[in-house]
Amino acid sequence: MSNPSNPSTSNPVDIAREAFRRLATRRIAPTPDAYRDIYNEIAGIPKPAPVPAVPAAVGPAAEEVLGEFATQLTETPGELADYGRRLNRAVKARDWDAYAKALSQLVEKHLRRGIPPGVTYGMESNDTRLLRELLSRTLAFALASLLGTNPKLAGEAESLGQAVKVAHSEAALQEIASRLKELCFQVELHSGDSAEQQELLLRLFKLLLENVSELLDDDSWMRGQIDAVQELISGPIDSRTLEDATRSLKDVIYKQGQLKHNLSDMKATVKNMMMTFIDRLGSVAASTGEFHDKLGGFSDRIRHAGDINELNTVLDEVLRDTKQAQAEALASRDRMLAAHREVQEAESRIKELEAKLQQMSELVREDQLTGTLNRRGLDDVFERESARADRRGTPLCAALLDLDNFKRLNDTYGHLAGDNALRHLAKVAKATLRSIDVVARFGGEEFLIMLPETAVEAAVQTMVRLQRELTRHFFMHDNEKLLITFSAGVALRLPNEDLSSLMARVDRAMYKAKQTGKNRVEVAS
Repeated sequence: MSNPSNPSTSNPVDIAREAFRRLATRRIAPTPDAYRDIYNEIAGIPKPAPVPAVPAAVGPAAEEVLGEFATQLTETPGELADYGRRLNRAVKARDWDAYAKALSQLVEKHLRRGIPPGVTYGMESNDTRLLRELLSRTLAFALASLLGTNPKLAGEAESLGQAVKVAHSEAALQEIASRLKELCFQVELHSGDSAEQQELLLRLFKLLLENVSELLDDDSWMRGQIDAVQELISGPIDSRTLEDATRSLKDVIYKQGQLKHNLSDMKATVKNMMMTFIDRLGSVAASTGEFHDKLGGFSDRIRHAGDINELNTVLDEVLRDTKQAQAEALASRDRMLAAHREVQEAESRIKELEAKLQQMSELVREDQLTGTLNRRGLDDVFERESARADRRGTPLCAALLDLDNFKRLNDTYGHLAGDNALRHLAKVAKATLRSIDVVARFGGEEFLIMLPETAVEAAVQTMVRLQRELTRHFFMHDNEKLLITFSAGVALRLPNEDLSSLMARVDRAMYKAKQTGKNRVEVAS
């Protein structure tokens, strides 16, 4: 192999290797011109004759690019804007030496120190600006509003949101990152404390409800409200569920308050009537005692009478007082009978009012939106119907319905349209099903239908018939006809099967109907 240090070698690979070695040895920057000179030196190629210098000129296109760069640089905050203005003045004066000098100073002072990856001074992209604005709004508005219970953290979130808008340097971004990390840590601690406090309050509330429930009679009109609240706090809690429960309980409590007032009035009336009855009974007793005393006096007078005329006088008085006593006794009897009837009527009214109170309490078993049973009412119906099915050996089927594309309906027409669609489905279902069938809203857009004394084939046909009825009765929203459909799963209850097991099977069948095309009915295995 040829010696790479020999200038006369003709192997280009060896010449190139030797050129790089000499560049490193002489500590020359590996620029194209320096490499060409060393290569020619090793290969023995003479240097070309110098070309006369031509005055530098900048074409219109290049001048436009340089001017655009300078303009964008002036839009950058801080010292970079000063360089942009210097470059702009140089472009307007066509002083390219001044432009080159300013550009060299810019590179030396800012670019050679290292630019953070992804940062382009003076040329921030639309995506970057959008992300910056989103982060700022998230911190200043969304996060700050969620931290309303902690003013210190909320203030820090707002401050960070403002800082994000104006942070363009590496140091500013690093400071924001450090503050954001600390804020996330504090938010995590705060949320943990809040969750623990809520859990403790919920436990205390449950304990209070259990204690109050134990103090109530089984037929107490308050038990309905207590059971409804216990059911509410036993499951997942969301704002809409709380609003519905609060509205329902307020309505029931208002109506019960009116009935309680009437009941108190009736009880006071009965008390007054009983006092009157006792007073009249005492009057009868007093009159009877007075009459007995008179009879004793008449006996003494008859015993001491001296002639027949005196006896006649005494007998006349006896007859007169006897008639008077008899009349008073009859009048007292009539008054007591009237009082007795009033007491009976009052007792009947009291029982009627108490029954209405109980009925008001039962209203918490209904779903306030659709008028169907809620989960608590469903539990009671299932307990009754399952016991009857086991006792008689008759079939009991359950069908779980879920409105198709309900989220799209809400998103397109609003939640009011969604609520009205649920009411429409409940109305059509009640009109289509038998009187012994029970409809309950199971949650969201799901309804559970209990079908007593129904085989599984008949239950499937019932659901298909309900689907057809829905297509015949369009749902109207703002004078627009909307077709709503549902997917359903049907299951025959197994002997001694509880509600949770039955629901799990019918739920799987319903999701199978959803996955195989919607507006279908599937039978659970």
